[in-house]
Amino acid sequence: MTIKLRSAARALALSLAAALGMFATNPALAAPPKKAPAAPAGRNWNQTVVRTPRDSFVLGNPNAPVKLVEYISYTCPHCAHFTQEADGQLRLGFIAPGKGSIEVRNFVRDPIDLTVALLTHCVAPAQFWQTHLMFLTRQEDWIGLEMTASQAQRQRWITGPLASRTRAIASDFKFYDMMASRGVSRITADRCLADEALANRLAAGTKEAADKDYVEGTPAFMINGLPLAGTASWAALKPQLEARMN
Repeated sequence: MTIKLRSAARALALSLAAALGMFATNPALAAPPKKAPAAPAGRNWNQTVVRTPRDSFVLGNPNAPVKLVEYISYTCPHCAHFTQEADGQLRLGFIAPGKGSIEVRNFVRDPIDLTVALLTHCVAPAQFWQTHLMFLTRQEDWIGLEMTASQAQRQRWITGPLASRTRAIASDFKFYDMMASRGVSRITADRCLADEALANRLAAGTKEAADKDYVEGTPAFMINGLPLAGTASWAALKPQLEARMN
């Protein structure tokens, strides 16, 4: 993956925040969590998902000794590739036995990414992971329109109130159909796509990630609160996780 300069990532976050009319930032991150005992043997933690106060989602044992944070963008092809390569291995050997947890945080890059992020927040926590995976594992099926859309379509994506912009994107990219497959009606999806408060918080989280967590591109990772430099692939992340699980 081509890592963007930190200044470019910060400028993107600031631009998105300004476009949304957002000026407040999230509270500072807490200190890195202390290690805790792993979960009791025999329990599969893949069904445990919680939404955090910072609008991220955590999969796995909340007391896991190894806590992985993943910053993702739904329009990032490297994020899709990472998910396709790593998800099964992470859930089998890392999440299921309670050795670790994964927290997914949004790093919003563009209006399409924001639209998907709002939709993944439109389901109950227990349904988040499969909805999150749906957009990333099927990215190749929908991302092509980003390059082939008409000028009229592109104009609808960037002008007008938030609700009209995100709904136009959801319609053009067939996101309504995808969400319907997850049991989310168009009426419910439209309500989520109009959530300006959440959009502002996601923009704030993106700016904070660039400023405080040194996120320069996606995917980006932290383990137990520490950013991982030069880590943007499963091949680079895997040995660092294994070293902390031993």
